[in-house]
Amino acid sequence: MTDSTKWVFAFDEGDGKNKKLLGGKGANLCEMTQIGLNVPPGFVISTEACLAHIDTTSQGLPEGVMAQVRDHMTALQKKTGKGFGDPEKPLLVSVRSGSAMSMPGMMDTILNLGLNAETLQGEIRATGDARFGYDAYRRFVQLFGKVALGVPDELFDREFDEVKHAAHAKLDVDLSAVDLKEISERFLKVVEEHTGRPFPSDPMIQLEIAIQAVFNSWMGKRAVDYRRQFHITPEMANGTAVNVCTMVFGNRGDDSATGVGFTRNPGTGENKLFGEYLINAQGEDVVAGIRTP
Repeated sequence: MTDSTKWVFAFDEGDGKNKKLLGGKGANLCEMTQIGLNVPPGFVISTEACLAHIDTTSQGLPEGVMAQVRDHMTALQKKTGKGFGDPEKPLLVSVRSGSAMSMPGMMDTILNLGLNAETLQGEIRATGDARFGYDAYRRFVQLFGKVALGVPDELFDREFDEVKHAAHAKLDVDLSAVDLKEISERFLKVVEEHTGRPFPSDPMIQLEIAIQAVFNSWMGKRAVDYRRQFHITPEMANGTAVNVCTMVFGNRGDDSATGVGFTRNPGTGENKLFGEYLINAQGEDVVAGIRTP
């Protein structure tokens, strides 16, 4: 690999047929963008970058990857009219894994990346919705803490349950903006106590750490065991891509949702739309099983 290696592909330029390079999710996002479907703008960091990262003895990403990511983030800012780290009109992104073969639940996702004390207030001003802002923030701190910094979920759950109990809230949606603000502050403390350093506030540093975490998850025990169990060979899937996509919020109120949809019934093959969704939620709520879609 040379410095001129192309590691990063915008959704409107990647080859939708090349799942080995872009992962299944990345290739499909490219294909859907290019046939004119309404996909939020984003880009894919290739599986080759993942393999190069795993092969290197240095801690960082392969040379040239972050320079290309920064260029693509600049393009994303132009496309969205928002600024990454801009306290007035903050751009937030999701960071998701995606290998050539589907490995449900094995690989990691981080949502709402780009939030910090300043951009959080910008998001609250832009939406006029403090509850939404703090809900997005506490989700980001927990997901980033767990996926990128190795903080156990139980430490977050304990703080969350204490606040929920004190607020006499039966469901997460019963928590107020004040409750969610307290949860966010507690979560930041959990991260600092567990890692020995404050939660990273610079969005570009957040993004770089998140990309490395997703690449590293390819060699994590869960993913390695899964590939062994289902006989997924390197010829079938080698490395994971990273998909960076403009955030769309399923937790913006009762007219927003998160879910999964199929163009056919996956059980019977019947040619009818099939899926499930949760109103006023984000993706991990569906898989966490705390609410029934």
